[in-house]
Amino acid sequence: MPQPVDSRPRNIRDSVESIGLKQRPLSDVYHHMLTISWTRLILTLLAVYVSINTVFALLYLLDPDAIENAKSRSFLDSFFFSVQTMATIGYGKMVPQSIYANALVTVEALVGMLSMAMATGLMFAKFSRPTARIVFSRVLTMSNRDGVQSLTLRVANERGNQVVEAQMRLVMLRREVTKEGEVVRRMVDLKLARPSTAIFALSWTALHQVTPDSPLYGQTTAQLQEANATFMVSIIGIDETFAQQVHARHTYFADEIVWNHRFVDIMSPLPNGKMQIDYTKFHDTQPLAAEHHV
Repeated sequence: MPQPVDSRPRNIRDSVESIGLKQRPLSDVYHHMLTISWTRLILTLLAVYVSINTVFALLYLLDPDAIENAKSRSFLDSFFFSVQTMATIGYGKMVPQSIYANALVTVEALVGMLSMAMATGLMFAKFSRPTARIVFSRVLTMSNRDGVQSLTLRVANERGNQVVEAQMRLVMLRREVTKEGEVVRRMVDLKLARPSTAIFALSWTALHQVTPDSPLYGQTTAQLQEANATFMVSIIGIDETFAQQVHARHTYFADEIVWNHRFVDIMSPLPNGKMQIDYTKFHDTQPLAAEHHV
């Protein structure tokens, strides 16, 4: 049964509005640049590059005799002269001819070197930073597995390499009321039947058995929704190629638990003896016979 795509925030910070903190928009620029997509990063660098050259072009225009061989009051000539100066190209056709212009060239040459150094470092850091490409099933399933009611999720490694010594952790965050009547948010670990694997190369189905000592024992979807329960799963491991630690995480909501369903089998044997994995059915579930809910 295909599941619809849910656009709700999967990050705790994205689902919370904070007030009372000092706004520091420039404090995490480097971190932000490392985490955005390559397309957004390149467009951002392009916008910054054009903006800097535009500012210097306007400054050159303040002196009509600043650039030799440039048309008077020509923004394009000033802009392209700025580009040549920042990139230290020096074609020799347009040159500064006043003290004001030479001072601007001095400043722009320094800005150009610093910008190039920062952009190079940023691009290299982003290119060399190992990241995990792990896809999580869109839903959790609740059904009997080996006679025990179990909460199940499925993950897959989208990369061609392997993640060694991978470890998974499943945590439930829910609202509770203490004996004193205080409303608190508590994290409760949900024990997994197989929390680690030596090699994570293809897919991994993880399950939590809802036994009497489980925090989910006796809970229904309505009760979990009332407690505003969310399920956070995290995976850490060592990237085989870079020999560095990688991680991934995902958040599920209480109404994303599909009762009396199990995930569709995505592995099947081929005539040549190999196994085939059909990732087009990765998120699909199928109903089972009526079972008793915990």
